[in-house]
Amino acid sequence: MMHWDLLLNLAQARVRRSGRFVVADLLAPHLVLSTSARNGGQADHVTHLLNHQSCEGAGHLARHGLISSAGAGAYHDVVCDEAGVPRDSTAVMGTAANMNYAAIASESDDRVTVVAIVTAGVEGNATTAGEPAAWRETDAGVHKVPVYDGTINTMVLINQPLSTAALARAVMTMTEGKSAALQRLAVPSKKGVDLATGTGTDQYCIAAPAAGEFVLTSASPHMKLGELIGLAARRATMEALRWQNGLEVSYTRGVFHALGRYGVREATIFDDMASLLSDADLELLRRNAKAVFYEPLVGAAAHALAAVCDRVRHGAVPEAVASDAVAQQAASLAASLSAQAHRWPEFRAALQPFAAGDVKTLVCRALALGWSQKWQGQ
Repeated sequence: MMHWDLLLNLAQARVRRSGRFVVADLLAPHLVLSTSARNGGQADHVTHLLNHQSCEGAGHLARHGLISSAGAGAYHDVVCDEAGVPRDSTAVMGTAANMNYAAIASESDDRVTVVAIVTAGVEGNATTAGEPAAWRETDAGVHKVPVYDGTINTMVLINQPLSTAALARAVMTMTEGKSAALQRLAVPSKKGVDLATGTGTDQYCIAAPAAGEFVLTSASPHMKLGELIGLAARRATMEALRWQNGLEVSYTRGVFHALGRYGVREATIFDDMASLLSDADLELLRRNAKAVFYEPLVGAAAHALAAVCDRVRHGAVPEAVASDAVAQQAASLAASLSAQAHRWPEFRAALQPFAAGDVKTLVCRALALGWSQKWQGQ
């Protein structure tokens, strides 16, 4: 017998959690749009929305084997039986994220209330829409299914009926809210240099009553309903990532979060800088690494440098001045680390010869320059 904790009690829905499962019980007929392998798409017979931890994030071969051998439809039945909900009227989402980290955000305006319940992880599967994909589905099927420790699963409950067009638009607005959360946290893609817009395995369930006071016809961000959906999705996604991945906004200020997608990583930074610093300076940096690499002005300069490098990659900065633009930001990074802003012109001149090359090399030189000069007079 499973023990269920009540997370949310609404007029037309109840949200509960037990172990690996979060279930939204729809207490009245709803119109539902979901990614569920069974009962998915648009449906009017769904009575339960189920999110669950389907496996651990890495190395869980036994569970992966069960999912693969059963197939999506059969695994749906397994999960529903485990949670004690009806197979034929439940929409299912799966993830490696822990259900104890499920975040709930509620937003209201006038008679309209939107609730988002989100589990999220981005450490292994964050991607940017349009990046090269590793999997292809053909008439022969998909032969290998990856297990990732990154998925953003979103339930959205709306307390007023929506037209079918508005329900479809709600998916866009919810997705934009999710992507806005990743933007605020500067989450990098795991497959390329760009910032992530989501993960490769994101899923959702959106439900609105089949009947009610009035029917909402637009979920555009220009409408209050769209605002509520976007805000609830954004807030819940950020809160879920705070717990699942430790992505507290203030912690994302550091050099590695800002420039890791350009190859500047904590695991290799001291090896990368070893030839640029004296043994004494390198050891001093090692002993004070957290204070140095998370210093707020250093972090701000690192994010600014990453943003300019992005603009250069995307062709938003003329090629004739691209190295100048990058050198200016690298000089700000060095000046911030040295705590000697007045030496910016000197640092810019020193870094200019390296500005047209590899970003990681330039960053290491800027950090080494700033650190070596921090205690060399004012």
